[in-house]
Amino acid sequence: MTTTALPWDARARDLADRLTKDGVLRDPAWRTALEATPRHVFVPSFYRKEPESWVAVAGTEDWLDTVYSDSVLITAIARMPNGEQVPISSASEPSLMVRMLETLDIRDGHRVLEVGTGTGYNTALLSRRLGGDHVYSIDIGADLVESARERLATLGHHPTLTVGHGAQGVVGQALFDRILVTCAVPAIPWAWAEQLAVNGLVLADLEAGSGAGSLVLLRRYPDRLEGRFLPDWASFLPMRAADTAPEPPPRPSRVDEGAICWTEIDPTLPEERVPYFLAHTLIPPVLAMGERDDWITFTARDGSWCEVRREPEPDGKRMVCQGGPVRIWDRFLRTHRLWSAVGRPSWDRFGLTVTADGYHRVWLDDPDGDFRWTLPPH
Repeated sequence: MTTTALPWDARARDLADRLTKDGVLRDPAWRTALEATPRHVFVPSFYRKEPESWVAVAGTEDWLDTVYSDSVLITAIARMPNGEQVPISSASEPSLMVRMLETLDIRDGHRVLEVGTGTGYNTALLSRRLGGDHVYSIDIGADLVESARERLATLGHHPTLTVGHGAQGVVGQALFDRILVTCAVPAIPWAWAEQLAVNGLVLADLEAGSGAGSLVLLRRYPDRLEGRFLPDWASFLPMRAADTAPEPPPRPSRVDEGAICWTEIDPTLPEERVPYFLAHTLIPPVLAMGERDDWITFTARDGSWCEVRREPEPDGKRMVCQGGPVRIWDRFLRTHRLWSAVGRPSWDRFGLTVTADGYHRVWLDDPDGDFRWTLPPH
């Protein structure tokens, strides 16, 4: 039995029903695209994390059920120079993709650029909705693009696929009406603005540091990109600059045990990601968030580091250790106090203005209001 002959139709309808019931899927045109697109064709296998390694899952009932669940699935693994295996591509949750597609208000006749082809599943939804001649997609992974091209062709879709650095967009084409970015970027490239029609929209995951950011919807004005972050936090794998495994994150350069303090803040909570994002206006760039034993770690390439105990003591406080040129936690606390003082606003009260000089200005409620932050240029 070929993959296209598998009993997927009912599963696709059930997935659409679940997303409709959850209030995510509203547009009948996207429901039609979802029900008509066999997701398993684009995810013939995925990887599941086991204690010692990533294990491939394929060809089983569990595989098929999981593919048609609202789950993110890791679909490509690479090995870093230090031997560690890391995900480099995934199939995002269908609910997240539908939310992004509907947020972009894509209409008949729109030309859409997708940055991050991945498996090609989202490219198929766009092609089903708009026709392949209106859809363009780019990815740094040559093998990913070729596999997506073959899968799309089996369903009769022939969008324009390009191998290249997503930050450069697709040059030499007419202006796009929408740009959909399915990877995280530390800054919004101005090349996207130059390829976007005035009043066009770009939706991207802006992450000033590891996990420090969320989805922002920007409109093209003659002199800028400007818009707001979406209400619900979401995150993608980072954009790669080359068709290789990403570099290992920086490790703490601990010449001593550092300074110790105590905190009641749990840095893993979703709401704490807002001040963590804003703190990147004060802390060194290329800050990596990770884990080490019982600690949440924050590391910058200048040697600054911070570690926070994952579990609190009986009194509810966590130990914090920090060292290096910049006291990361102290600067995070400075931002956290300001964020608390203005009412602990959520993502959708923040906006972003991007200009051709590369500056990214984050603002609260109003671009010309009293509370504005400038992210360092990349």
